[in-house]
Amino acid sequence: MELLIALVIQCLSLLILFSTTSLSLNPHHNIPRPRPLSSSSVSDSTAAYVTTGYYRQTLDHFNYAPQSYATFSQRYMVNSQYWGGAQSNFPIFAYLGAEIAIDNDITNAVFLLDVANRFNALLVYIEHRFYGESVPFGTQADALKNETLRGYFNSAQALADYAEVLIYIKNAYRAQNSPIVVVGGSYGGMLAAWFRLKYPHIALGALASSAPLLYFDDITPQNGYYDVVTKDFRSVSESCVETIKESWSKISEYANQTNGGLYNLSRKFNLCKNLTSPQELTYYLHKMYADAAQYDNPPYYPVKRVCGGIDGAPQGSDILDRIHAGVVAYNNGVKSCYEISGLNTTASPGEGNINYGYAWQRCSEMVMPLAQGNDSMFEPFPFNLQKYSQDCIDTYGISPRPHWVTTYYGGHDFNLVLKDFGSNIIFSNGLRDPYSIGGVLKNISDTLVAVYTQNGAHVLDLFGEYASPPIWLTEQRETEVKIIQSWINKYYADLQGLKK
Repeated sequence: MELLIALVIQCLSLLILFSTTSLSLNPHHNIPRPRPLSSSSVSDSTAAYVTTGYYRQTLDHFNYAPQSYATFSQRYMVNSQYWGGAQSNFPIFAYLGAEIAIDNDITNAVFLLDVANRFNALLVYIEHRFYGESVPFGTQADALKNETLRGYFNSAQALADYAEVLIYIKNAYRAQNSPIVVVGGSYGGMLAAWFRLKYPHIALGALASSAPLLYFDDITPQNGYYDVVTKDFRSVSESCVETIKESWSKISEYANQTNGGLYNLSRKFNLCKNLTSPQELTYYLHKMYADAAQYDNPPYYPVKRVCGGIDGAPQGSDILDRIHAGVVAYNNGVKSCYEISGLNTTASPGEGNINYGYAWQRCSEMVMPLAQGNDSMFEPFPFNLQKYSQDCIDTYGISPRPHWVTTYYGGHDFNLVLKDFGSNIIFSNGLRDPYSIGGVLKNISDTLVAVYTQNGAHVLDLFGEYASPPIWLTEQRETEVKIIQSWINKYYADLQGLKK
């Protein structure tokens, strides 16, 4: 029956041709995504306690039409290394997967390993639908080409997935009285906060790391993200910012030279492949600067590295030679040639490129109105909803719903609204992260708490190194642990009171 329903869905859906050029070249669609900066394998000691499961997940939680009853395999992983057992109601920490497979989160989300050890907790990692191995009916490419199937690819369905898996985990481990704390970073951080608000009967609390919950509608200034990028670079070097600012017009001038401009530009930057347009280079540089600021983490500090290359170029170097020196520094030194990665104007969605999954989400509900203002080191680029929508229509055949996130989850007057009914959420940020401009940076109540550091970057509290972290990062983490401990202590006291 399940196979028949899947085939019906496939047959009812018309495959449309995808043109990804506009999405690839439009900076609104290409801001850096959250991701761990390094990957590592699970240690032998940890691997012995990690099990992988596949939950038979409902395709559509909010409809009772026949095709909604189809199911797919959703992957989750459990680490029981520190689990104290259900008998004493030890807690469960659930990592809510975002727009990437969960494989490396087991070791890269080092904060979870630390709190599991402290709290004798069970760790659960749940993969987001349509990512990794949790794609309904085939590959992500197939799913994204299917206009009916991809309609089930949204955050509300994902939250319902997590709810079902966590209830299943509680039953499987006979841990009905074990409190659950959900954790996520960036988009996953938004999911964690939204999960606590939508499913308070399942999650006792949430740690929402680097979650730009307020970067929707007109809540946050549209220029905010790139203004913070510029501020990060300016804090290192004013001359570096001015060089970058001047470079955009120089790239265009160089590329437009009648005598092999693009070829000469390719040689000037020592590229592995010749440019076919100047936008390929400007896109790469745009993303490199944003990436450096978003992940300006110790001990590497890529912003300082890029500016060190630009400012340290040999005397007499022209502007583009200095920019190239920044590329060399960012890539850890001289290479035989440099690959301009990230720009793909030919591949269909999902073909080996995990960016396409989130591109669909940005074209449906996750509409962040990002713009580049006159005061940033980037060329001015206002947010144009009409152009943004047309790009999405050309690519997916649908218009985005720019107001749906604030309609369904809230966002306007957050302080006033959440104060009366929300509780037990940590909004953690590092102010060098450009996304922090859309984060919650002030306490809303005693249990809706903002924890941030001036020097922190994107999801650093979850993914930063533990071997020799800076003092301010350790203090941020300790603050978060104390808050979570207070939630759990109160839960145990309330639980004990109900038994009397």
